Amino acid sequence: MNAPHPTALLMSGQDYRESLRRYSPRVFLDGRLVTSVVDEPGFAPGINAIGLTYDYALKPEYAKLMTAVQASSGKTVNRLTHINTSAGDLLNKLEAVRLVCQETGCAQRYLTHDAMNAIGQVTARLDDAQGSTEHTARFLNYLHQVQDEDLTLGVAMTDAKGDRSKHPHQQANADSYVHVVERNAVRNGQRGIVISGTKAIVTGAPYMHELLVMPCRNMTQADADFAVCCAVPIDAPGLTIIARPAGRPGEPEHGAALFSSKYGQSTAVCMFDRVFVPMERVFFDGSDNSWAHSGHLTYSYATHHRHTCIGARAGFGDLLIGAGALMCEANGFDPAKESHLREQMVELITITESFFACGVAASVYGKHDAHSKTYMPDPVFSNIGKLLLATKIYDMHRIAHYVSGGLIVTLPGPDEDHNPETGAKLSEVLRANPDVPYEQRIQTARFIEDLTAGYQGGWYSVISLHGGGSPAAMKQEIYRNYPVGSKVELVERLLERGIAADGSPAPAPHDPARAITKNRQPGKCCDTGCTAPGTPVMVDLPTVEATLPSKRS
Repeated sequence: MNAPHPTALLMSGQDYRESLRRYSPRVFLDGRLVTSVVDEPGFAPGINAIGLTYDYALKPEYAKLMTAVQASSGKTVNRLTHINTSAGDLLNKLEAVRLVCQETGCAQRYLTHDAMNAIGQVTARLDDAQGSTEHTARFLNYLHQVQDEDLTLGVAMTDAKGDRSKHPHQQANADSYVHVVERNAVRNGQRGIVISGTKAIVTGAPYMHELLVMPCRNMTQADADFAVCCAVPIDAPGLTIIARPAGRPGEPEHGAALFSSKYGQSTAVCMFDRVFVPMERVFFDGSDNSWAHSGHLTYSYATHHRHTCIGARAGFGDLLIGAGALMCEANGFDPAKESHLREQMVELITITESFFACGVAASVYGKHDAHSKTYMPDPVFSNIGKLLLATKIYDMHRIAHYVSGGLIVTLPGPDEDHNPETGAKLSEVLRANPDVPYEQRIQTARFIEDLTAGYQGGWYSVISLHGGGSPAAMKQEIYRNYPVGSKVELVERLLERGIAADGSPAPAPHDPARAITKNRQPGKCCDTGCTAPGTPVMVDLPTVEATLPSKRS
């Protein structure tokens, strides 16, 4: 019998809340200085959402999904701090994210997972290029600390950017990008770097334990000072966080904001003013040619994150599917008998499961990173799935509106439910299905309004469209990674001819002058590829099936 794996600290949601008291970040909300993040009502919905990722890891029925064994330490850790090493890991991560987002809409903590997987890859790549082990050792030390303390990390990646037509080093204000202003700095006997600049869109920043500062683009040698990747405690001296509220806190729990008063997400602008970072927390700083690896980090992070977003928005899709079906019932309709409603519900199901299926395919067809043991989701399927959800989110809202009717935005306010002069009459005339009480019909209508037609609905639309990169960026990655060349070669072989204008044979497929055949099957890393056509890809399928939930709850 195998000995049980040692377990890193797994906090509960309440433990997480209390852990935030160890930090004293400088945070502004609505123009005022926040004295205690954990006690601030404006952040409560975001803290609730992350707290659930802690509580679910402690539930026996979710343990196999929400925890994993970290290969580099042998310890059982929270799934959202884990480094993937197999297709099974990717599938389980996808299901875990869908599970927590079914409850919260957006659980946010999966950003920790995506960034740590990407940083692990780039530190291994750096070491291979430099013939060292320094960067990997530094990363693993930090990874194990995060896992042992069960921390949640924010991703400070998107810079303020300034003039988008100029490179970072060309900006009139250097602080529009985070950059190194001093190397070999010494503070309290520690050697490190000093950084300044602005990160513009940092999810959940006020209630993180630490921030992972990462470059947001491919850097040139002239941009070396801007190619910095490091970890910064949320209360580091010199760091100021300017945040917006999470969800719609303070509104009546049973009113119009039934969902978003409980769960939400804050975003923030993070301003770094000569923040000191010890070298043990610096993964690269642009020196020693490390600037050349910034593009690989952004690519790796984007692929992991877009794959994860698929699971997150599938969880949101589950909420709309369930609410739409309930609203049909409350209105007195059975979608199985009403073809126009059934068609809409099927479309909503098809959208949700189509982009989720891309996530499954990206897991199955993923492969190990060439420099590390990290298992990388397939970039084509990851980007197709993210592109689908980014552009179809508006159709998902439209369908929810269609099956629900106009009542979701024309209802009297929730205070009228308790008005003695109007409440009783409203409950009589606004009841539809006699088997569904008035209160349940109205509650469902306001739930759909909250998710699709109110403050929270607008937020979900924008974050789905632009989160993890713009649709244009996804289309670029799809075309860059898709093996168009193999399809060209297939047709040319069937036609038994080339495509040269004078009828002569086309250049050989491997001829670098023939750019259209650059991307080929079975792989792009070498002539033969990592997987020959026809090779089974799910050799570990029994293990995967054993860890996946038997049904989606």
